[in-house]
Amino acid sequence: MSMTTTEPRNTKASARFMFAHLAHIPAQGFGSGLSPIMPGTAGTLFAWLSYDLLSARWPAWFTPAHWALVIVLGFAIGIWLCGKTGRDIGVADHGSIVWDEIIAFWLVLLFLMPAGMVTQCWAFFWFRFFDMVKPPPIAYFDRHFKGGFGVMWDDIVAAFYTLLVFAIWRII
Repeated sequence: MSMTTTEPRNTKASARFMFAHLAHIPAQGFGSGLSPIMPGTAGTLFAWLSYDLLSARWPAWFTPAHWALVIVLGFAIGIWLCGKTGRDIGVADHGSIVWDEIIAFWLVLLFLMPAGMVTQCWAFFWFRFFDMVKPPPIAYFDRHFKGGFGVMWDDIVAAFYTLLVFAIWRII
């Protein structure tokens, strides 16, 4: 039986499922993806909070260079994490899988560093807008790129669109 985004198994996103395999824990945003409403938004909020906490409290550990390394490695590892979790839950891009939002929003925040609260709020708004609306080519990638790479890639493009909005805003 092939797995598509419309063939859910009887597996439910739950704490029990999340702790059933180590890959599920980060893939489901350390629990933020288990939110019953808007799990992608909850995952993005987790990304925002964790980025701010780690950048403010331990700047020697999380400099921009360190964040760049974390994001690159997080993307590469995320391909496997999200692919494994999608296969286990029976839906390739299940709503509870939010590692893609976390990595992509960390990327946005890295490029906007140092950003004040108002800028971060706008970044959050634009990133969620592009991730939910999926304007071209995001929708194309979402439909045609499968597995863990597909899960990760469309959010990276949403991050690019978010950063493009800020670049245009700065030019204007």
